[in-house]
Amino acid sequence: MRGVLVPAVAGYLLGSIPVADLVSARRDVDLRLVGDRNPGFWNARESIGRSVARPILVGDVGKGAAAAAVGRAVARPGEWWPPVVGAGAAMVGHAWPLFARFRGGRAVAAFGGGAAVISPLTAALAAAAGVVGWRVTSSGAASIRLGFAAYPVVQLAVDGPRRTAATGALMTFIGFRFWQAARAGSAIRAAAPDLAAAEDAPGHGGDGGDIGRR
Repeated sequence: MRGVLVPAVAGYLLGSIPVADLVSARRDVDLRLVGDRNPGFWNARESIGRSVARPILVGDVGKGAAAAAVGRAVARPGEWWPPVVGAGAAMVGHAWPLFARFRGGRAVAAFGGGAAVISPLTAALAAAAGVVGWRVTSSGAASIRLGFAAYPVVQLAVDGPRRTAATGALMTFIGFRFWQAARAGSAIRAAAPDLAAAEDAPGHGGDGGDIGRR
């Protein structure tokens, strides 16, 4: 029970720390209103700059790593799952943060931090694959995708199928969050013509609209 409850609670609370909000607020930017509307490193990088956004990446990776480390600290001999529980809880906290009105990001960086603690050798080899990808493509995004794709493949050889399946569950959660974001984006785009039509309607535009607002 301790190997589940402690990392679950600690992981969720750590994941709920709104690092992106704390950093972007110093620039008076709400990441949920700009770019792809995701409160995470990549949107911050595009919206407020790479150097300013870097602490977000460090913080979000750190949340996942710390949560998995809590799980490892309370695990009994032979228990491999507490770090996975901690990392998963941090991802849930990042996605639906208690301290940010349950409006969070996609938990990619939190997964990356947790994965490094869950299977350090796998993470090192996957990171090496990402570096090779960056050398070939000169694209940070492509190298990260390659590293993430390599992780479960390498882990299958390093840790076996059960632990790899657990990692797969965490990665599926990321896919679910991207699906949710895509649906929300589609809804916003679908609503845009209606909003524009409402602005052009009588009483909302031109001189009449200006008078009505005065």
